[in-house]
Amino acid sequence: MGERRVVVVGYEAAELLEIASVTSTLIAANFHSRRPEYAVSLATPGGRPITTASGLVLQAQETLEQVVGPLDTLVVAGGIGHLDAVSNRLLIAHVRRLARESRRVASVCTGAEILATAGLLDGRRATTHWQWASTLAFNHPRVAVDPAPIFIRDGNVSTSAGVTSALDLTLAFVEEDLGPELARAVARVLVTYLQRPGNQAQMSMFTDAPPPADTLVRRIVDHVAANLREDLSAAALAASAGVSERHLTRLFLKHLGESPGRYVRRARVEAAANLLATTSLPMSAIAARCGLGTAETLRQAFTDRYGVAPSHYRRTQSAQASA
Repeated sequence: MGERRVVVVGYEAAELLEIASVTSTLIAANFHSRRPEYAVSLATPGGRPITTASGLVLQAQETLEQVVGPLDTLVVAGGIGHLDAVSNRLLIAHVRRLARESRRVASVCTGAEILATAGLLDGRRATTHWQWASTLAFNHPRVAVDPAPIFIRDGNVSTSAGVTSALDLTLAFVEEDLGPELARAVARVLVTYLQRPGNQAQMSMFTDAPPPADTLVRRIVDHVAANLREDLSAAALAASAGVSERHLTRLFLKHLGESPGRYVRRARVEAAANLLATTSLPMSAIAARCGLGTAETLRQAFTDRYGVAPSHYRRTQSAQASA
């Protein structure tokens, strides 16, 4: 087949890294295929240069209003400028028009807000950067917003999380179009993971900010992180805190949005993910160190959380795999 025509929609204060993650990945695919697989262009309102969120200026190759399909893929970038872009009725209308003329439609980060405003996410599951997920859900109640995955594909419409998740989504497109071997070659050139699973969680709870505002909850959370292999049942945690199980559960639901049991399970699985990616410890040792007991319990809990087996996660996410 001929070149796949890909148009990336940008606007004032769009995020440069989100645009470049898409375009650079596809151009790298062209290089490794040794033929022009993708014809990639940046389209902006009026065809004007845009000053990205980082302050650098990008020159457009196409005028958004003049782009005519058919297109293989339409990608809408995110960035702080999306707050103004969703109010640009012409931009929204042309995104809606081009989506009808595209085989595949995608957004990066807060570009999901633009797709949603155009009505393209109604009745679909979608994701966006975790910081903006609640806003997307509030503004667009007909969209089933899931803030956890790196990207979601629902039919021919894909949405991805913040910034570098554009790499993961675009690598998934390359693998779909050109096969896993070429996708692996592109990932090596970009010095990135082959491909993080789309349903991998966006962020670790151990880097999440801010910590719980409640002093008691914060103390218990610190205790959990430092004692994963110990008894962390609700009864044990309540006894440690000097409160009833019922009261502890109320505090966790209020400040963390989940019960003590679910929080502990998540803490253990995320700790296991870190050990899988950074050590060569056997599964049984990781399970014991994280308080999950057996390798089979680790496998079940890990698959529930990430949607992939621990062995797959280690193959694709370890330092050795990305070398």
